[in-house]
Amino acid sequence: MNVMDIIKKLTVVLVLATFFLPLMAEEKADSVFEFRFVAKKDMFFSPYQGNETELQKLFACVERNREAISAGSLPIYVDGYCNSAASAQVCLAVAKTRSNRVKSELITRKGLSEKNFVTSNHATDGDFVIVRIVLQKETASVVSENRPAKEVTIDQPVTEQEPVEEKVREVSEVSSQVVNEEQPIAASSKRPDIAFRANLLRWVTLTPDLGIEWRIVPDWSVLVHGSWTSWSWDNKNRRYGLWEVSPEVRYHVGKEKHGYIGAMYHVGGFNYKFGATGRQGDLMGGGLTGGYLLKLCNALSLDFSLGFGCTHADFDKYTTIRGVRVKRGHETKNFWGVNHLGVSLVWNIF
Repeated sequence: MNVMDIIKKLTVVLVLATFFLPLMAEEKADSVFEFRFVAKKDMFFSPYQGNETELQKLFACVERNREAISAGSLPIYVDGYCNSAASAQVCLAVAKTRSNRVKSELITRKGLSEKNFVTSNHATDGDFVIVRIVLQKETASVVSENRPAKEVTIDQPVTEQEPVEEKVREVSEVSSQVVNEEQPIAASSKRPDIAFRANLLRWVTLTPDLGIEWRIVPDWSVLVHGSWTSWSWDNKNRRYGLWEVSPEVRYHVGKEKHGYIGAMYHVGGFNYKFGATGRQGDLMGGGLTGGYLLKLCNALSLDFSLGFGCTHADFDKYTTIRGVRVKRGHETKNFWGVNHLGVSLVWNIF
């Protein structure tokens, strides 16, 4: 063999290597796809952090392997992750929704079905979804937070004597064990952060009342109510006026977080005259509160609340003579007992 023959053969090998090696590398790289999500959120945004580019690569890989995927010999593994929510149970619920969002892209845009996927969800690691299409021998591991991973080896291609359905079933069983080890996810555990409120008992007494609540974490919230009214009749010989601001801190208890205990403070002023003597002055006080949230729907709830403590009132007594108020003394009182009562309509907005 002369030098020219050797050069020709080397040239052919280099050309083939230049053509096929990138394709092989691309096929291997395209078997794993990562989709990013905003912390605490489960919506899938295509433009977010290159998700659209990754989605197009996944579509291309599905098209190249559509026959095997449709036949059930090449499952698509979807792993959802979340560790940014308030608790492990909420994280697991968010991870599940994220997995479903990504799968829906393949179902609606590429004609796949749920049977083409093997899904696992994890309350660890980050805010993303990993999609794997196993194109060669690979070890799929399902990891529990409190025990070592169980490994299941999947070989490609699969022969008729060893159908992939058996191995997919084994992976699914392990995934179910991991999910079942988690505590049940309460439907109401994922709560909105902001809610508007109105004490209906105040409105019944013609005292407009509005409030806002911020759920800092599932167990703790802060809220503030404000009330104001001013009425007069009988040629201003009778009067009912009140303003009050009442902040409160609550700790929510129970599995469903329906019950709560808290501490509240209120400050305000009043002017009322229902008979011969009127009273006008200031009030302030506080105490302990407790109550129960009755869920009406996803957006609305009823809040039954009761407060017990002390309210201090400092006021002037007066009478009205020909429309002129005449002072008849000054008085202070401390009232111990129920100083808050509410049936509030709660509107969850976030």
